[in-house]
Amino acid sequence: MGKRGNGEGSISRRKGGGWCAQYTVYTSEGRKRRTLYGKTRSEVAAKLSKALADREGGLTFDAGTMTVGEYLTRWLSHSVRDTVSQKTYERYESIVRVHLSPALGRIKLKALTPDHVRHLYREKLDSGLAPRSVLHIHRTLSKALKQATDDGLIPRNAAASVKPPQPRREEMQPLSRDQVRTFLDTVKGDRMEALYVLAVTSGLRQGELLALKWEDVDLEGTNPTLEVRRSLSETRGRRSFVTPKSGRGRHLRLSRRAVSALRVHRKRQLEESACGRPGCGRITASYSPPRSVHP
Repeated sequence: MGKRGNGEGSISRRKGGGWCAQYTVYTSEGRKRRTLYGKTRSEVAAKLSKALADREGGLTFDAGTMTVGEYLTRWLSHSVRDTVSQKTYERYESIVRVHLSPALGRIKLKALTPDHVRHLYREKLDSGLAPRSVLHIHRTLSKALKQATDDGLIPRNAAASVKPPQPRREEMQPLSRDQVRTFLDTVKGDRMEALYVLAVTSGLRQGELLALKWEDVDLEGTNPTLEVRRSLSETRGRRSFVTPKSGRGRHLRLSRRAVSALRVHRKRQLEESACGRPGCGRITASYSPPRSVHP
């Protein structure tokens, strides 16, 4: 067999027996020399051919001594921050900080196995964590490890072959017509009657209801409508308005009862503003929602 060209690697017999091959890869940290071992020359040659093919395809698998905890910190900073909403980022960060780093953080990234991942899920379930929460842990870890494989740091995603727990679906129990009628009769005349009527008749989420402004409502046309343009979001005690995930809102036709309740509510707001009480463009300005409880 002829001498290999520069960068094609070399094969030689080891003094203690067996064979080895050496080749060069170029990483973000510079040039590195790799060594492969085998009992026979043909075995080493096959390993070298695959390694060179991976190198040409950009697959150098160079996690080095990086731990899972170090990688997750870098993943949050380099791949997640500024690419998702603040609320989504904080959810990922919380899962990494509370669940993943304490359990897997010291393991070398390249040494992480599906068994490590299964053990983590089992521990979380046995400690009383809900299956849905463990599912969120799985999705976060799998997303991070997929990025590591795409970046050529590791050859496979250790979480991909692990089946996460499936949360039980809780069947929704909507109010009956009689219950809705009783509820609306009970809140009649309440300061926030318009909010409750909208909630029942429009199906809006709480955040969407609390972010409504009068400019979003048309009560004068032949077909009164409401446009959902934003939602009130709360993360770590801070409230902010966010746009719909689709980037555009949606229009809803208002019921006669909702139109009536909104007109009464608007009249009350204008009267209070005229008497010196601070007015606001937000329909539910005087309503304070309960604080969300985060796991």
